[in-house]
Amino acid sequence: MNTQPQKEICFVIHSLQAGGMERVMSELVAYFAATGKYNVHLVLYGIKRDIFYKVPDNIIIYRPEFEFDNSKRLLSTIKTHFFLRKTIKRIKPIAALSFGERWNNMVLLALLGTGVPLFVSDRAQPDKSLGKVQDTLRKLLYPTAKGIIAQTQKALSIYKKMYQHANMKVIGNPIRPIPAENVTRENYILMVGRYIKSKQQDVLIEIFSKLDAPNWKLVLVGYDHLKQSNQIKWEELAKQLNVAERVVFTGKQFDVERYYLSSKIFAFSSASEGFPNVIGEAMSAELPVVSFDCIAGPSDLIQEGENGYLIPLGDKDLFAQKLQMLVDDEALRTQMGRNAKTAIQKFELNYICGEFESFLTSK
Repeated sequence: MNTQPQKEICFVIHSLQAGGMERVMSELVAYFAATGKYNVHLVLYGIKRDIFYKVPDNIIIYRPEFEFDNSKRLLSTIKTHFFLRKTIKRIKPIAALSFGERWNNMVLLALLGTGVPLFVSDRAQPDKSLGKVQDTLRKLLYPTAKGIIAQTQKALSIYKKMYQHANMKVIGNPIRPIPAENVTRENYILMVGRYIKSKQQDVLIEIFSKLDAPNWKLVLVGYDHLKQSNQIKWEELAKQLNVAERVVFTGKQFDVERYYLSSKIFAFSSASEGFPNVIGEAMSAELPVVSFDCIAGPSDLIQEGENGYLIPLGDKDLFAQKLQMLVDDEALRTQMGRNAKTAIQKFELNYICGEFESFLTSK
């Protein structure tokens, strides 16, 4: 009997560099490859096409043979358009999945008229404007997709107002389990996120400076990104607020898990999100979470007062108040951390990947 995979399935993303969207894509391709039912194709077409996350050896990877030349952006974009169209048509997948709100426009445009069933998913704040041209393209192109995947209920409600589409589904991100038994925790308040303005680590430093917590440290796992060079600015801010010796900038880390397991509280100051994987990972590691209630994601993960606190965006005083409560009360931290571990199990990796499979392969 022929046991070889008979179905071709395609995943399309600009890169697999370090990031939440990229991590989810890497886990999806690994899941589909492990089922034995598919030949899994991965198309990397962005400016940077290197792979940070490990993917199985049996994944078929495609990259353009040309470099994306920013000095000739229009020409490079046109060449990328034809690369996507030619490559994915040749694969003839039963379904293709594209990640990235700005990038989805390019993929949708490239596959117009090919008959390829293309599913798209934005991975950022759902009502975020990308500028007049991109917003107009989204309104025109998203209705041509086979299906649209929203990460949160809030995102779904926004998409229903933005697009006339009958095939939309909420699928959260898979959260990997992080065993937290017999670990030694330090007086660390942890945040994980790239050092970019929207993550607002500078706001978190300011909040931290207000705490009565002389024996605690704020640990910021991340790295400078988008050419914003924020670390130097935020190090200077910590000096001005007299907390420089207690604010730790780790830089890019491959083993983020050890930071989850050595910390006691997770703080998340981001102003906009699609689905914050790091909150889910922190909860899996039994950390109580204090987060701004930004659009979108934290409210799908955090139950107010049960496993963390949702803070109205911009309310730094309330954020500091809730952090102080957790700093002062070990029993509260412990109980909230246990509740967090239980709550996050609904985002178990195989279950979420199975939801993607069901949606992508539905008629």
